[in-house]
Amino acid sequence: MVLLLGLVIFAFSVTSVLVVPFINLLYRLKFQRLDQRTRDAFGRRTHIFDRFHRQKAGTPVGGGLLIIGVVSILYALLFPLLKYLGVNVTSAYTLKEEINIVFFSFIAFGLLGLYDDIRKFFGVSRHHYFGLRLRHKFIIQLVLALTVAALMHINLGINIVNIPFFGVINLHGWFVPFAAFVIVAFANAVNVTDGLDGLATGLLMIALFAFWFLSASILDTVLSVFLALWLGAIISFLYFNVYPARIFLGDVGALSFGATLAVVGILLGKVMALLVVGGIFVAEILSSFLQLASKRWRGKKLFPVAPIHLWLQLYGWEEPKIVMRAWLATIMLAIFGMWLALL
Repeated sequence: MVLLLGLVIFAFSVTSVLVVPFINLLYRLKFQRLDQRTRDAFGRRTHIFDRFHRQKAGTPVGGGLLIIGVVSILYALLFPLLKYLGVNVTSAYTLKEEINIVFFSFIAFGLLGLYDDIRKFFGVSRHHYFGLRLRHKFIIQLVLALTVAALMHINLGINIVNIPFFGVINLHGWFVPFAAFVIVAFANAVNVTDGLDGLATGLLMIALFAFWFLSASILDTVLSVFLALWLGAIISFLYFNVYPARIFLGDVGALSFGATLAVVGILLGKVMALLVVGGIFVAEILSSFLQLASKRWRGKKLFPVAPIHLWLQLYGWEEPKIVMRAWLATIMLAIFGMWLALL
């Protein structure tokens, strides 16, 4: 545990040194959305969103790229040294396969998000080869998620889901589509939640604390070290992401972190804990999905606006109040989720 705490501090320090130069680099590259006029999945203008988020135009986007780079490089450099430091490296699965799955999720979904960010920020037409339509983006996410799920099922032999109070359910081959659905859902959930300063990043920080505790409790060094580095980098980034934010995660961070959080929960065998700890993420994506489904099939909105955080803004809540209360709710959800996981 002393080593893991040290890794959190080290990742925090490295990210803190790099984040301001990285923000300045994003400004120079003009990696920012200068026009805050947005459209929904059906191409319609989102006037309510634009009204509340107009002042955010010009803020650099792409902080997730820095976190992915810092965590990946530090892990590659430090993890091989653990055995020379006398650390007993243990894992719930085959060591190499578990590392490959975690970092494939972390990097592959990040590259997809980066690709889409570049399309948006440089004003590439949605019909251009360099652009990604919503359906194409979803298809790529699904392919990546199915790949990760298949690797977990075939290479790691995972095919069960542990439901508290009900026991273990063997999904056999159905584990692959189930895991893929969870991964895609969380990738998009974090992306949707990343709409207020510090909201998604703060919720993710709390969730990482919970799963870091769970990974350490089962002595999974692969995940414990990964989560320690990720947590340290996230805390440093959050300092610049709280209201008023100086940098945003972007799709490169949101898609990567949502998908990887789901993968960590599945690897730990704590899918129910994942749903509980990530309860705010679940509520955000569910409200957006129901709104889109209602527009598509009923021709009208189900809610005045979605997702939930935007609804609360419309209701009159100030942005910092929404974020702080979401953090507090997630702290209690994390405690409840860890309790369920340890039953």
